[in-house]
Amino acid sequence: MTVPEQTATGGCPYTRPPGAPLYGRAVAEDPHGLYARLRAEHGPVAPIELEPGAEAWLVLGYQELLELTRNEQQFSKDSRRWRVLREGRLRPDSHLVPMIMWRPTLQSMDGAEHQRLSTAVADTLARIDHRELRETTEAAALALIGSWGPDGTADLVAQFTRQLPLLVFTRLLGLSAADGPRLVELITALVDSGSDSHRAAAEFFALLSELVRRRRAEPGEDLVSWLLDHPVGLADEEVVHHLMVILVAGNEPCINWIGNTVRLLLTDRRFRITLTGGRATVADALDEVLWRDPPVQNFPGRWAVSDTVLGGQYISAGDMLVQGLAAANDDPAVHGAGGIAGNRAHLAWGSGPHVCPAQDPARLIVETAVETLLHCLPDLQLAVPAHELTWRQSPWSRALVSLPVLYSAFVPTRTDPERTPWTAPQRPSPTDSTPSAGTSTPRTDGSARSARRRLSNSLAAWWSGR
Repeated sequence: MTVPEQTATGGCPYTRPPGAPLYGRAVAEDPHGLYARLRAEHGPVAPIELEPGAEAWLVLGYQELLELTRNEQQFSKDSRRWRVLREGRLRPDSHLVPMIMWRPTLQSMDGAEHQRLSTAVADTLARIDHRELRETTEAAALALIGSWGPDGTADLVAQFTRQLPLLVFTRLLGLSAADGPRLVELITALVDSGSDSHRAAAEFFALLSELVRRRRAEPGEDLVSWLLDHPVGLADEEVVHHLMVILVAGNEPCINWIGNTVRLLLTDRRFRITLTGGRATVADALDEVLWRDPPVQNFPGRWAVSDTVLGGQYISAGDMLVQGLAAANDDPAVHGAGGIAGNRAHLAWGSGPHVCPAQDPARLIVETAVETLLHCLPDLQLAVPAHELTWRQSPWSRALVSLPVLYSAFVPTRTDPERTPWTAPQRPSPTDSTPSAGTSTPRTDGSARSARRRLSNSLAAWWSGR
């Protein structure tokens, strides 16, 4: 690629346009509108600010994002190259530090060192038994649903999506279920890049460091022990940092993916009709969410190794480029006449050498969670109008603040009698009521038949969009 020629006096004629803020209400309430405006004003690469004074570029174009992620020689993963950081313009207490800081992980490395670390992570994740993972996820989902009160209401974000992936991951790590709620709080603080992100990062690191110390002394059949035992010989600190990557990259997207998929099923009449008509499946809904509202809408980042041009914009050495996953998926250039149905060419997992290594277990967790939820609560419906749902103000995640729902019956899933039952963490519900052992009160035979008739009628009405 060529860069603009300098003037006779040695200066560059290019002036960087002012950046749009990629934070606050705009990126939460109407991200697609924001990306469309940026595309119309600047093309496939747009100037942004991640916080006041911290400039970067948002890559909006599908082809440009492919070029960005596949060209490690020009666009490095090493955040220490960032000009804002090297010039001392990033505040030490910046909320961006926990998400962008360099760590000895596969996410911060290029070339051979990245290959070494990604091999260890990929091989470790490949040891997960998918049948056992599905059973574990189903059991965790059933335990959570069964812990809700008998009033037929729930907040699926607080009482299901934010808890289930961590219940599964705590099993994979060999932690107790009691550690799950705190891990969720720490990961949320990190990803939302709020004022509490620095303290959360330090506590998160300390918790995992202690776990690695214990597993080094007493290994078991879990992700931590497998990482420690991998032939590439990861140091304890490397294992801790990669556990942070696995938990954040595995948990946060699963939380958002479940929530966004259920929202699609409860609010999109077109999709409900195709699903009930047998022309679509839950797996199709998952893929549609990855196109329309991917759980990670933007991802940091790449840093220019030298001056270059991308998408018509002059990129200076040390500039940061943010992967606009949601925006690239929405690029009009990649949507054919047939739309996106059945198409998995989205960029929700990234692309190139740094493509997400956890996409297979993540899909299995999310698909099992959604299928179990819809089976157990077949008449599930929103408790508020769709336009009243609110989104977290995160530049990175596409996540609902809450998802209040109503239901009138609980249909238990037949489980293996030899499977060890789960006990859901006993936490107060939003109404401070004590969780019950089930979601409905006992019924007589006659009331059960009546309930089944009501359920059948309400389910038909729900699927038809009435």
